[in-house]
Order: sequence, then structure tokens, then C-alpha cells
Amino acid sequence: MPRSESHRLSNASGHALAARLDLPEVGEPEAYALFAHCFTCSKDLHAVRRIASALTERGLGVLSVDFTGLGQSEGAFEDTSFSSTVSDLVAAARHLETVHEAPQLLIGHSLGGAAAVVAAAELPSVRAVATIGAPCDPGHVRQHLMAQEADILTDGEAVVDLGGRPFTIKKQFLDDLDTHDRMQARIAGLGRALLVFHSPQDETVGIEQARHLFEAARHPKSFVSLDGADHLLTAPADARFVADVLAAWASRYLCPSAEAPPAYDDPTVSVEIGPTGFRTALSARGFSLVADEPASVGGTETGPTPYDLLGMALGACTAMTIRMYADRKSLPLDGVGVTVSHARLHAADCEACLTQEGQISRLTRTVRLDGDLDEATRARLLEIADRCPVHRTLEGDIQIVTEAA
Repeated sequence: MPRSESHRLSNASGHALAARLDLPEVGEPEAYALFAHCFTCSKDLHAVRRIASALTERGLGVLSVDFTGLGQSEGAFEDTSFSSTVSDLVAAARHLETVHEAPQLLIGHSLGGAAAVVAAAELPSVRAVATIGAPCDPGHVRQHLMAQEADILTDGEAVVDLGGRPFTIKKQFLDDLDTHDRMQARIAGLGRALLVFHSPQDETVGIEQARHLFEAARHPKSFVSLDGADHLLTAPADARFVADVLAAWASRYLCPSAEAPPAYDDPTVSVEIGPTGFRTALSARGFSLVADEPASVGGTETGPTPYDLLGMALGACTAMTIRMYADRKSLPLDGVGVTVSHARLHAADCEACLTQEGQISRLTRTVRLDGDLDEATRARLLEIADRCPVHRTLEGDIQIVTEAA
């Protein structure tokens, strides 16, 4: 699971805003992203959490912030506006730059997407912007206030039902929307890569808003249809899809952190496990993966077991060793397939073993050789398989030294 940090930051009005920074399980992020949630949502919306968590698996750090009067942040929601949301987003970016590194990626969901587009103009570090179910014009939110708009204009405020919850909306909110009447020009002048996610079935922000947003933007720009998804991405698979596509797309534009260790620089393998469960984060020379245990022994089956990894190491080394030899000898080897299985057996049942007491581990390796090879060549390649360095390490004398950190 990703590491998380709780943050408090001050906005332009002096209110303390609550934020959560999700980080990769191991090591420093390659880059940082800032997530702007929807109109009346919070950083704890399931979709926000799922997308942020998935992005950390791709090496990104993600800061999600509760805007003024929402979630765990101070202030009164009824005193906010679209402009104050943009200001909160900029304050969050400044905070992230102070404590870690300035964000290179802005992600905005719904009205947060429009806020991200506007905020980008004030954040030179941002290299890419992604919107999810966002309107082209923040004034689009008026359609959700239509039933009470007359009361708001007459009385100065009114209670509006938004997503099944009552919110007080003041006239100043509507007045502020009127000041953002040049969104088409803002989008055209974004000057960053833009990715637009939108569902054709979105009943909160219609798909035509995505078309207007995309057409107003200049290249580089991309559009991804979230067919079948709802506005809040309540299906975990939809949030995961957004994160996977977003991470792959953003990799074209983000610059790795100067503090990120270069791949292959350090041969040391690092391993981290949390306070509960068996899911373990592994990092080796800039590459990250996870290990776990089967559900039958209390794991969550999110990765291979340690013995699986041992078998993978032997299998990979075997295939590489054969490949290296075949290339050097110019043999017509088209491919190599290796399977490795692990079992425990009584030493007394092993005729070739040095000890006849207790139990031993047995790794059974099967090697498939593809290509126009005669029997003598195949036999020679199987001999070469035994020269695999991992094979020799496992069969040789191994000293394991444990030291306190």
C-alpha cells in the first residue's frame, strides 16, 4: 500500500486546509501531481483515493487537498467561489513545492478540472494537465442551481441540494462565475499537454462539455472516452483505468525528480513492509514491485510469494544464460521458456543429497528450446543452463550476514 502523509496548509484567506500526500511504497517519487476534487467532494472521495493510490504504483507522489469549507478544511463553504477554489489549488501547489517538490502534473475532477486549467497559468512547474468529467466552462455548474437561482439572486443566498446534501450558495458565487467568461481563451492558451477523460454516459457533466474543452485546446492534446463510467467513477475498475492511462500518458511530459536515484546505480535491494499484512514493497536499482502471500495463509495475493520470486530469478537467469551462449555461438535459437517449481521433501528420499536428515528444498526446472536445433546442440544448451550464476549461487556455499540498521 502507498505511504500517506497528512498535511495542513494555509490558503490566501488564512484558513487551514487539510491535505493528504500519497507516496510510493519505496523510495522517492519520480515526480509530483496535484489533485483537484469535484465541486462539493473532498480528498477522501473513493475515486480520488483509488486514482492517487494507483499513480503511486507508477512512481508518482500525489497531493489531494480539501478545498475551503469541505472535508477537514477550515472555513465556510458558502463563502467560497470558483476563484477561491483556484486560489486554494495554487496554495496547495506552493505548499508541495516547499515541503517536497513543485507539482508537474495537475489532475482535476469535474469542476476541479476547470480549476486545474485556470490554476496552471500560475504554476510554471506544471507540464501537463488532466481533466476527468470536467466542464469546459465553470458556469456549467449553474444548471445544478437553476431551481434556487432566483432565490439566490433575490435573497442573496439559498440552500441547494447537491448530490443529496444541502449546501448554502450565495450570490457572490454566481457573480464570480460571471468573471470567468473567457474560458475558451484560457484553454487555448494553456501551453501544456492536456488529457481529457469523459464518459459519454455522464449525467452530471454532459459529453458535449468534453467536446468543447477538447476543441478549444491546442496540441498536444488527447481524449479518452470512459464508456460506461459514471461521473464519480464509483466503479473501482474505472478509477484504475484512468490512473493507468494517465500515468502512461504523463510519462511523456514529466521530468524525473533530481533527487530520484538513477536506475542501475545501486545494486542493493530494499524491502519495506507495513504494520499489518504480508504485502511487501520491493525496490531494486530503480525498479519497483511487490511480494505477498496467498489468501490461505493471511495474504492478499497482490504479488508473487518470496519462493515465486526465487523461482523467477532462477528461471530468468537460466534463459539469459542460454540466450547469451546461443548468441555468441550464432545458434538458431528462436526462444527459451523456463518453468520452475518448488517443493519440500525428506532428505532421505534424495539419493544425490549430501545429508539424509530432515527436509530439503527441491527446485525443478523445465527448459524449452525453440528453434531449428539438432539434438547435440539442445543437449549442450541444457548443460549451459547449469552455468547460470543464480543456479551456481543456490548450489554453492552461501553466507548470509544480518546486521542491525
